[in-house]
Formats: sequence, structure tokens, C-alpha cells
Amino acid sequence: MGQLRADEFDRFVAARWSALLHLARLFTGGDRHRAEDLLQEALVKLWFAWPKVAKQAPEAYVRKVLARAAARSARRRWWGEHPVDQLPDPPEVADETAAVDEQNRLEAVLALLPARQRAAVVLRYYQDLPERDVAEVLGCPVGTARSLTARGVARLRQLLAEAEPVE
Repeated sequence: MGQLRADEFDRFVAARWSALLHLARLFTGGDRHRAEDLLQEALVKLWFAWPKVAKQAPEAYVRKVLARAAARSARRRWWGEHPVDQLPDPPEVADETAAVDEQNRLEAVLALLPARQRAAVVLRYYQDLPERDVAEVLGCPVGTARSLTARGVARLRQLLAEAEPVE
């Protein structure tokens, strides 16, 4: 790859890193480490496809790779660390705002959704993609994407109603 293309790639990654990492965190249910691994995997694939997608829609390409890789990794069994209900010695934060608490609450509840439902909800409402694009990213018919989104939103509403707000 020529130096010019490498520079374009570097600029794209530098400009979109934060947003793509946040998207990856939403796909992985808030697990920052898995999100970083997922994003790194997606960016490696983008690097090899860069000459083809650079002038078209590199962010859409990364979004598709992230969604598919997240769904694939959710199907794998993981025998390593397991989340616990209560963390030991939680750090004290002096200035937590209600918005951050609500975002954390939403991310925690979002993590409870099955991977494809979570991906559909994130793509449709966080990324604000039309149903057709959600279906394309997930590799399924529009009706299936619509159904996944509707079931995911219904389950989110139920879980949020059951869960207590973070204090």
C-alpha cells in the first residue's frame, strides 16, 4: 500500500477511533477489553480492504465487520473470567452525573440482550441506520432485522422497568 493510502488510513482511524470503540463496546455489552480486541480485528480487515473501500464507505465497512464479529464471538464459549454481581472495592467517583449513571444502566441492560438483538438495536437506534442497512450489516432479510430490533427494544423496556436506577 502506498504511503498516501497509509496516511489516509491513519487519518481515518485517528478521526473515528473513539466513536468506533464506543460502538464496539455497545456490541460487546460494555466489555472494554473485548471491544478493543473486536475493533482491532475490524481495523486489520479494513487495512487489507482499504484500497477498495477508502473512497466509498470505510465506516460502514468497519460497522459491518464489528457487528458480524461481535455476533460470532458471542457464540463462542469462554472459559476465562466470568462477571460477578458486585465488584471488590469499587472506585469512588466524586462527580458522577445522572446522565453517566443512566448511560451505564442502559449499557448494562443492553448487555443482557442476545448478540443479534443487541446489534440490531445498536445499529438502528444508536447508529441511526435505516432498517435496510441494519439488515445488510447483519446479513439477513429486512423483516428479520425489523423483528430483531422490535424484540430487542421490547426486552430492553422490560429489563429497564425491572432494574432499579443506579444511585
